[in-house]
Amino acid sequence: MEPQKTVKITEFARVSPSSPSPSHFSLPLTFFDTLWFKFPPTERVFLYQLPDLTTASFYSDILPRLKRSLSAALVHYFPLAGNLKWDASDPEPTIACVKNDAVSLTVAESAADFTRVTADEVHEATELHGLLPELVIGDHISPIISLQITLFPGQGFSLGFSTHHAVVDGHTITSFIKAWAYMSKHDKENASLPADLIPSFDRNAIEDPTGLRTAILNQWIAIGSVESDPSKRNLKSLPFQKIDPEFVRATFKLSREDIKKLKERVLVQHDDVKKPLHLSTFVTTYAYVFTSMVKARGGDNNRDIYFGFTADYKTRLDPPLPSNYFGNCVVALLGVGRAGDLMGKDGFVTVAKVISDLVSGLDTEAPKRLPNLVSKLVRLEAGTQMGSVAGSIRFGEYGVDFGWGKPKKAEIASIDRTGAFSLMESRDGNGGVEIGVPTRTREEMDKFASVFYTEL
Repeated sequence: MEPQKTVKITEFARVSPSSPSPSHFSLPLTFFDTLWFKFPPTERVFLYQLPDLTTASFYSDILPRLKRSLSAALVHYFPLAGNLKWDASDPEPTIACVKNDAVSLTVAESAADFTRVTADEVHEATELHGLLPELVIGDHISPIISLQITLFPGQGFSLGFSTHHAVVDGHTITSFIKAWAYMSKHDKENASLPADLIPSFDRNAIEDPTGLRTAILNQWIAIGSVESDPSKRNLKSLPFQKIDPEFVRATFKLSREDIKKLKERVLVQHDDVKKPLHLSTFVTTYAYVFTSMVKARGGDNNRDIYFGFTADYKTRLDPPLPSNYFGNCVVALLGVGRAGDLMGKDGFVTVAKVISDLVSGLDTEAPKRLPNLVSKLVRLEAGTQMGSVAGSIRFGEYGVDFGWGKPKKAEIASIDRTGAFSLMESRDGNGGVEIGVPTRTREEMDKFASVFYTEL
């Protein structure tokens, strides 16, 4: 069932910070930000189950409370109400805020089955995307965030987020969502945020003596001309995959015990005592999931496949950035392999060692390799399989309570467009991992599930 047939828009609103923000404020992008400059918006959905929720109580209680608390949270996260701008005459893009800036909020109602939308089992991707607002990126100006609140009468509601990746990474947007939730749960006029949720805009620790920001921007500019802007200085993102009605997604889980067994499987086959493995929960989960994806796709054993993921860099700077830093601060890592190496019985072990080496090689020189990384990414052929990851097992999405309990389901919807898989902590709080997997056909998803469960 397609989203336009199940979702009805009831309101378009603009929500400003409840207290005046600076009349003029600008924040430059760092080289960490420009790495994501042309990437499509990141999309998240939080779904809250309230079986007795009536339409009347939603519009009289829940929606006004969410608007009030959003306005209060934006006092601290006021750049989100601004825009990313890059005029043709400006050498570099800037986050710009002026008086009366506001965030776009769409209010909608869905006739979809909430149980199906929140299911772990295979289901169509289109219904989830009906719960997301559009982030309209122009040539020279773009909002930073767009929001949607969707009522499922008698079932619950959802919160959808579309964000510009060049301004915020997963940690920053999750911090904002937690701040909004805190303000909603403590629905008081003078409620104050905990210190760890108040963002820091200080960028003095991010030094750029070699001009990485300019080098990365030049890589993006060199991609190709844009008819509407011959100068090539524009904000338009790279083309991204439209959601076909055939696309499906499902949620898979690895328990703490599963991860322990997988680690032991790698260690049994690791005989190089001089080269210890970095065998974290992330490395183990990544290796197992991507190996299963390559086996499910099948095809030519000699085809290239790519390993791609990010690592938080805040604590690696000198001095380190605070945990509440506002903006991107991750380094992307990229490796290449051959599909046939993953399709054999030792494919998982092979990938675990590759990812371990990539993580272990994350040093102080890693940022200097980012311009070269961008050039590699844009040269990848269409259809190339890459094991990229969205999200983190450290963000704590399943603890986000707006005052009506924890989410029934949290999803990173943008993986349907990029082919990445998502990671987050288990909603059961048992130390496991929850994995979101998209595929273009139900047949490929069935193959993935078969490999995933058979080889545990």
